[in-house]
Amino acid sequence: MMNTQATPGTNSYTTLAAGPDFRHEISIKRSRFITVLRRVEDEAAARDLVAELRKEFYDARHHCSAFIIGPDRGVQRSNDDGEPSGTAGIPMLDSLMKRETRPGAATNAAQADLSDVCAVVVRYFGGILLGAGGLVRAYSESVSTAVDAVPLVRRDRLKLFTVAVPHAEAGRLENELRAAGYVMTGNGYDAVNTQVGLAMPDDEQAISAAVERLAALTAGRCTLAAAGLEWVDTPLPR
Repeated sequence: MMNTQATPGTNSYTTLAAGPDFRHEISIKRSRFITVLRRVEDEAAARDLVAELRKEFYDARHHCSAFIIGPDRGVQRSNDDGEPSGTAGIPMLDSLMKRETRPGAATNAAQADLSDVCAVVVRYFGGILLGAGGLVRAYSESVSTAVDAVPLVRRDRLKLFTVAVPHAEAGRLENELRAAGYVMTGNGYDAVNTQVGLAMPDDEQAISAAVERLAALTAGRCTLAAAGLEWVDTPLPR
């Protein structure tokens, strides 16, 4: 079992789209490599996947695994499950760690930020030894080709706010905020005001800009009221 160094914290990362496990199979020199990917939120869920696949593929020789968990990718584990040390779990983990998935906000360059994913490669031995180098390539390719084919989403931590505005002005303000690119989260109502809900990145500059825009739109009459945090998935283009 291996634990590698964590990366800095973040308010945005890439993960698998919600849904059933994704499966992909390749054959190399008569050995079958069946990759199963699952979105997971903790180590227990990742280990559950390994246990489930051991039961399903009970006659397979190896059930190698790797997973990354957390917005900061702080939990990273791999397991060779009987393959020569370093030939299965670590290459699988490297494939997850190095997968470039989306533009970076600052540089517009591809960014490796995949997390909350567990990969298990089930191997049925085909009778031909692959050697250490062949195993590394096989397990790496198994995971990388599976990740290339699975639907991915960008997961952003958004800060939620409400703006209390008189009923007669709520429609105009909501339209202005939506046109400015804010995510609208629905409205609440009381006897005097509409509570206009919106979300934005959990970032001081973004929040300061929103405060200034709101002041300009309402002549300083309305303010933002914090209403919590929420993680939101946005599909990535294929």
